[in-house]
Formats: sequence, C-alpha cells, structure tokens
Amino acid sequence: MADAPKPVAIVDWYRTPLPSALFKSLHERSDFRAFVQTGGFLAIAAGTGTLTFWSWSHWTWPYTVLCVFLHGMVSNFYINGMHELGHGTVFKTRALNAFFVRVVSFFGWNHPDMFNASHQRHHRYTLHPPDDQEVVLPVTLTVKNFVEQAICNPRGLIWVVKYSWRIAAGRIGSEGGWEAVCFPVDQPQLRRAPILWARCLLGGHIGIALVSLYFGLWIIPVIVSCAPFIGGWLFFLCNNSQHVGRHDNVPDFRLCCRTILPNPVVRFLYWQMNYHTEHHMYAAVPCYNLKRLHEAIRHELPPCHGLIGAWREIGAIMRQQAANPAYKPEIVLPAAKTAA
Repeated sequence: MADAPKPVAIVDWYRTPLPSALFKSLHERSDFRAFVQTGGFLAIAAGTGTLTFWSWSHWTWPYTVLCVFLHGMVSNFYINGMHELGHGTVFKTRALNAFFVRVVSFFGWNHPDMFNASHQRHHRYTLHPPDDQEVVLPVTLTVKNFVEQAICNPRGLIWVVKYSWRIAAGRIGSEGGWEAVCFPVDQPQLRRAPILWARCLLGGHIGIALVSLYFGLWIIPVIVSCAPFIGGWLFFLCNNSQHVGRHDNVPDFRLCCRTILPNPVVRFLYWQMNYHTEHHMYAAVPCYNLKRLHEAIRHELPPCHGLIGAWREIGAIMRQQAANPAYKPEIVLPAAKTAA
C-alpha cells in the first residue's frame, strides 16, 4: 500500500471578524436548546413512524405508502444530526452529545467514527485536494441520481449493509484511497471504535428485523431500518447544495461553500446546515446559533437564495461544467476580497 499523502500546508482561512462579545455568545452551548433541536427532531421522526404503523394496522395500503414516504423524508436527515452531534457542539453536556450521536446514527445507518476521521480533514482543508477528499469538485449529479434517492433507494441500503459488514470485519482502509488516509496502518487504535460500532449497528438492525418478522410485524423494519433510503428528495436537494458549483483550492469559505435560505421547517429538519458557509467559517458555533451568525456576517456573504433559487444556480453551473469541467462561476463578494 502506498504511503498516505501528507498535508501540504495549513490553509490560512479568511473569517469575517466578529466583536469579541458576539463571538463568545455565539459559541455558548445550551442543553435546553440542544434538547429542542435533538428531541424535536426525534419526536418528529417518532411521530411519522407511529403514523406509519397506525396506517399499516388501520388504513388501506395507499395511505401506508404515503406515510412511509413521509417518514422516509424525515429519516433521511438523521445523518445531519450525526454530523452536528459529532462536532460535539450541540449539547453543553458532553455525555449527552456522545449519547445522542449514537441514537441518531443507529436509526440513520451512520458510522460517526468513520465520518469524523474524514470530516475533521474536510473542515481543515475544505476543497483542497488531496488533503480533503470528502468533497472533490466538480461534482456530477444526474436526474437518475435524484430520482433514485428521491423515491426509493434500495441500492443505498445494500451498499450501507455491505459497508457496515466490511467495517465490522475490521477491513478498514482495505480498499485504499481516502479511507486509508483517514485510518493509517500505523495507528490501529483508531479502528477499534468504528469496528465495535459497526457490529452494534448490524446486530441491532438484524435483531429488530428477526423479532419483528417473528411476530408478523414486517412494517417495523421498514420504519426503523429502511426509512433512510425512502423519500430522500428533500435531503438530496439540501445536502448537495453545500459545495456543488463552488471553487476549490481557495482560502475563503464564502467561495467554496454555499448558504441557502429555505423555510424554517426545512432548516429544522436539516439541523440548520443550510447556513453552510457560516458552519465552516466558525465550526464550533452550535447549529441553533448559526442564524445569528449568518445575520452578523451577511454583509460579507455573496447572495444567498432559497432552495429553488440555489438549484437554478447549480443547474446552470453544472451545464457549463458538462461542456468545460474546469469552469468556475464568478462569485461576487460584497467585501474587499473578490472571487478567485
């Protein structure tokens, strides 16, 4: 196996200056506000799951299909909860972060230890390959990609089961590439936590399926284990807006990240990650303070659009990049710095 590439430099990121008092208040964590976000999200997921079970046991199948789709729409956003809780910034009490990151990761089929190893580099070297390979531009998205994830994505479920099985077997980095960079062969201690979690994840979902099927409750595995792979259209549109069509190899988060402004319901389900430029600029700010951060630095941000406006922009960029992969859009900044 080839030696992992070493970081070439520390990126000197530009960050909009903040008054010290505001900087401090934005970084304050609150267990109460964390429970509102985390508990609120889990309550919505529990509500749509309960509605699905009720429909299955009381209503006709078309209503159940609609309920499954609705529950899937919500369940797709478990990964954003894992992301935020994995930063350790949601709850003031560290043990609560550690507990709830496992809860949302279980229901979302997520591997927080694997993700964090990559994501720390993603924040440090955002869109500076080879030091960040979590997102590599240009990203190609197709209508086929969207349709598959928007409605039902069985290939995604099959992939994550195979991936979890490989991690549970201890074959981390066996395929080389970015995973081998994040988990170097000379640091085997880094592999213990993800291996244990993968075994818990597989064991838990297999156990739920076996017990449910034994009692004739096949809808339970659909609600618990299959939901993150159903009805992902909204998640697809939100999550893929973060970096697609931006600039790489620039030391300015305003040029390599995109902030969008959807309605409050979508922002809540998305764990406020629509404020993505702000999240990268000040990654230790809790998600429930990102709106305040956005308002504080908005005077230095490029124009921010809603979900529809953002995808009109992304679509135009992808059409240009289909003809010329090196194409980078002009991004107008209101401050002294200009687009690369």
